[in-house]
Amino acid sequence: MANLPQSLSMNAPFGSAPGASAPNIAGGAAAAQPNKERKMASAEQLVLDLSNPELRENALLELSKKRELFQDLAPLLWNSFGTIAALLQEIVSIYPVLSPPNLTPAQSNRVCNALALLQCVASHPDTRMLFLNAHMPLYLYPFLNTSSKSRPFEYLRLTSLGVIGALVKVDDTEVISFLLSTEIIPLCLRTMEMGSELSKTVATFIVQKILLDDIGLDYICTTAERFFAVGRVLGNMVLSLAEQPSSRLLKHIIRCYLRLSDNPRARDALRSCLPDMLWDATFSSCLREDPTTRKWLQQLLLTVGVNRVPTLQGGSGFEHMLVN
Repeated sequence: MANLPQSLSMNAPFGSAPGASAPNIAGGAAAAQPNKERKMASAEQLVLDLSNPELRENALLELSKKRELFQDLAPLLWNSFGTIAALLQEIVSIYPVLSPPNLTPAQSNRVCNALALLQCVASHPDTRMLFLNAHMPLYLYPFLNTSSKSRPFEYLRLTSLGVIGALVKVDDTEVISFLLSTEIIPLCLRTMEMGSELSKTVATFIVQKILLDDIGLDYICTTAERFFAVGRVLGNMVLSLAEQPSSRLLKHIIRCYLRLSDNPRARDALRSCLPDMLWDATFSSCLREDPTTRKWLQQLLLTVGVNRVPTLQGGSGFEHMLVN
């Protein structure tokens, strides 16, 4: 809070003018200073506008478009009076149109602009844990639980996944523990089954990042039901990729399988349920330009190749774990 401009301080009168400019610095930095100050003044005013219902829609649009240009926008958003409440108001206001699905493109665009600002907060090292400790991701879960495949809903799911993806991008066990405690895995699996290619890719990336943490791997492999759920969805995705290849999505799927193979019990199960399409040349052309993923696949096949039991259907073969 000490570093916030006066106009955004909790103690400043709402709507006051941006604080005075910092003194010019001698040398080359002096020329860039006025431009930087203009950008910050613009950001400050737009953040203030978020708390005004009449100005909010334009402020959401401008801030979401220019968020990469505004340095330290995330602390401004988080610490300015009423701003996060305004963003949450935008989110909860569309809950009534989720079911039955009546979300319009205009509504979707507006709330996705608000979500883009939350992604900015989730990405910033100074606000990430504040965002998490406030349980902000929970407000996004109703969006991930939708099933409509219309563009407004798909855009809503994709942008919501982007916020979660920003959280897991930085390896942090505390983040993974929180997400696991809120049942994020079933929501990701839902999108991996019915989303667009891009949504599936982001959801699979989130599952991959969770698996790469030891807590996440242990969580998924602790019960047969969890392992079965993840393995079935991964297997079905491999089958669908044989018809509509996507090297980007396949990369994350293979990395998930490789990480699962680090668990002894999961490795044994993969010997009978790893899709045959990963063993043959089905995806050779898809991986031709991706040496990293080819290496992961070779490592996976070597790891699970001992005592392998061939299977004809991806996602099958987990059933024997259920009786253990």
